[in-house]
Amino acid sequence: MQELSEAKPTILKIGGSVITDKNGELAARTEAINRLAEEIQKANVKNLIIVHGGGSFGHPTAQKYGIKEGLREDAQKVGFAETHHVMTVLNGLVMDSLVWHNIPALSVTPSCCVVTENGRIKHFEDAILKMLLKMGFVPVLYGDATLDEQLGFTVLSGDQLVSYLARKFNADKIVIGVDTDGLYDADPKVAKNAKLYVHLTLRELEKIKDTLDKSTVADVTGGMLGKIAELIPAIVQGVPVAIVNAAKPNRTYKALIGDMVEGTVIEKE
Repeated sequence: MQELSEAKPTILKIGGSVITDKNGELAARTEAINRLAEEIQKANVKNLIIVHGGGSFGHPTAQKYGIKEGLREDAQKVGFAETHHVMTVLNGLVMDSLVWHNIPALSVTPSCCVVTENGRIKHFEDAILKMLLKMGFVPVLYGDATLDEQLGFTVLSGDQLVSYLARKFNADKIVIGVDTDGLYDADPKVAKNAKLYVHLTLRELEKIKDTLDKSTVADVTGGMLGKIAELIPAIVQGVPVAIVNAAKPNRTYKALIGDMVEGTVIEKE
């Protein structure tokens, strides 16, 4: 039998803003998805977990039906089903590309293995995930509509999943692929003189995190500020985070193999 892997995993989060057009509706960027699959194949990282966001698939639907706030009326139930369904459609496009690039990727549906309490992960059935990693598969998870013990249901962000998995599996590193070059002192899409933070410690991050921009488009998970808030517990545990522009070719590849790449690195100290 082939030797099973026990190495610390790398967790790659692919932002919904990279693989979809957030200003459209159900608008996938298939060229970006294929390029990223190529970069993941080329990097050939042992023990990789991929998590992707919802972008123009999950967020508008979840917002329309108020899924994050929980079950308040029966009419929302079809919205819960629709939010989950459109995420499986986007996940299918990602899986198509990964498998086509000879990556042994398997989709792991969060709504079938996670139960939250007031929006936070309470139960995570991780036996299958552990086995997939040991056997050398690449589990692929995503932000999803999940059942919640207090709210009935809610939205589980890919960022919360990333942070939870990093701590649970003692990850080697987290790579966050977004549509900007990293963390800035102002929104780089608006402020021309925005300064990129190349390296931040946890203490430095705490000082600047309130200045980080909240997303202006439909994002039920809080934009960049929400991302950073979710990642802090993993950084506290000693897992370094690299935030790179996954919309630009080879940035994700370089971050995965540990090469120098433009972006923001956040470490405990």
